[in-house]
Amino acid sequence: MKLRRLNHVTHRDVGYFLSGLILVYCLSGLALNHVNDWNPDFVIVKKKITVDRVYTSGEITPEVVARFGAQVGEKDYKIRDFPTAEQVKIYYDNASLLIDLKTREGEYERLARRPVFFETNLIHRNSIKGWKWAADLFSILLILLTFTGLFLLKGKNGLGGRGKWLVAAGMLPPVAAVVFFNLVQR
Repeated sequence: MKLRRLNHVTHRDVGYFLSGLILVYCLSGLALNHVNDWNPDFVIVKKKITVDRVYTSGEITPEVVARFGAQVGEKDYKIRDFPTAEQVKIYYDNASLLIDLKTREGEYERLARRPVFFETNLIHRNSIKGWKWAADLFSILLILLTFTGLFLLKGKNGLGGRGKWLVAAGMLPPVAAVVFFNLVQR
């Protein structure tokens, strides 16, 4: 097989093979880039409730805690705590309920995994045991994909023509970011 044909076949097949993983990394990369705008891993569900009457901290028995939990769909609590004399905080698996005993107002918060993003972010951050090796292989194959892509076309549209200018333009953003970062750090 000619070298040019081998290059095309390698680029095509590696590209197809990596397409699913590239989409996973792109999706999670977008999510993780905006970590200051939203939580890419979890959704916090909040619910306000009002309890049936005013309570004192001494009246908060396991039975009363069970009634409070029933209002938010929780059965078993882990622990209850009194941050102040007028408040009780009840902890559940991945949730909590804070009730002001004087005003009868409560706020329930549940932490839930964000579908699709939680799992893709695990992969992107190499949080899965043993995934480091898959990520390394992915990086090596992306390098191979890039180099085989550089030599797909010949002539004015290839690397010897406009391709060299596009490669140079593609290198400008990371180089500019590094230069800017180094200037800001001084």
